[in-house]
Amino acid sequence: VYKRQVSKLSDSSNVGILVFLVMLGILVALMNKAGGSAAFGRWASTHIHTRAGAQFATLLLGILIFVDDYFNCLTVGSVMRPVTDKYKVSRAKLAYLIDATAAPVCIIAPISSWAAAVNSYVPKDAGITGFQLFLRTIPYNLYAILTLVMVFFVIIAGFDFGLMKKHEENAARGDLFTSGGEEFEKVKEEDISSNGKVIDLLLPVIVLIGSAIGAMIYTGFLGGATDVVSAFAGCDAETSLIFATMVTVFVMLFLYLPRKVVTFKGFMLSLIHISEPTRRS
Repeated sequence: VYKRQVSKLSDSSNVGILVFLVMLGILVALMNKAGGSAAFGRWASTHIHTRAGAQFATLLLGILIFVDDYFNCLTVGSVMRPVTDKYKVSRAKLAYLIDATAAPVCIIAPISSWAAAVNSYVPKDAGITGFQLFLRTIPYNLYAILTLVMVFFVIIAGFDFGLMKKHEENAARGDLFTSGGEEFEKVKEEDISSNGKVIDLLLPVIVLIGSAIGAMIYTGFLGGATDVVSAFAGCDAETSLIFATMVTVFVMLFLYLPRKVVTFKGFMLSLIHISEPTRRS
């Protein structure tokens, strides 16, 4: 068993996936520290005026951030929580909306950690690349498609049942948690810049997606592709995603530091997920 584990961890494809996920965690930490997530939440709260609108915004942001399901959950949760709280959407309903959007979107998005993972599972002598297999299975991924349809239906129809209905009824009376809320409210938030803007969230996501697409096409052509479609099918997904996250980190460096939304020390500490110590007077 130990030898198999070492073999799997030493495989270049698996190492690539691990590096990509670590880099995604860095991006989330930086966006939160810069105040981009909080700024988007403030912007959304001024443009959303109903409970259904708050839920739709959660759904749409979840669809926008399709690169990785963990990245999706971390970002959408921190961004939309103040908005859904304002319109008395229970935390259970928020968790459902995030969870029912994150994985279903990611497992049918060609540019995602899921696509890279599938690419690493398929043997190189299988006669088909993992990315080609992933693309071909998208129309048959009924779980993902029907789950997204269900989310739309639940929001539009206001349809809640079972424990979810109980949580929503309690939220309408002001109890967002139904039980155990006190421990969540006492969680200490990290220091977040008050100068953050919506662009501090959106631009890194756009750069990440754009550079991932460009890198996939480039590696596909390096592999002998003759058109864009075959380039996507034959790309080096792991290398492309790692490259995209590295480009995004550099863009965030030049986006955040000159405007002083994050200190250089805070930026460097975010790369290893350590909070900057709070200064005491």
